[in-house]
Amino acid sequence: QVQLVESGGGLVQPGGSLRLSCAASGSIFSIRTMGWHRQPPGKQRELVASITTGGSTNYADSVKGRFTISRDNVKNTVYLQMNSLKPEDTAVYYCHPLLTRFWGQGTQVTVSS
Repeated sequence: QVQLVESGGGLVQPGGSLRLSCAASGSIFSIRTMGWHRQPPGKQRELVASITTGGSTNYADSVKGRFTISRDNVKNTVYLQMNSLKPEDTAVYYCHPLLTRFWGQGTQVTVSS
C-alpha cells in the first residue's frame, strides 16, 4: 500500500514563501514521476509541477519562475518551494505519483493579507 503525507501548508501574505513536503511510503516513489497538483476553491484540480526520477522538471505557466519542485530519492520525499506567492495560488495542494491512483490527503495553502 502506498501512503503519501503532505505537510507545510498554511496562511501566508502575498509575496511570501512556503515549502511543501510529501513523504511517500512504498516502492512507488523510486519508479514514478512525482507531481504536485492543486485545487483552488470551486475549481478543478490542476498539475502545477512534476519531476521525473532523474530530476527533469516541468511547470505550469502560472508558476514558472516562482515554484521549484525537487525530490530526495533517499528520503522518498518530494518538495515544492513556493516563492512570490499570490492570492490566486490559494488552493489545496496534493502530491501524486503520475499515472497512478494514489493521492495524499492534501495541504491547504492560503495566500491573503
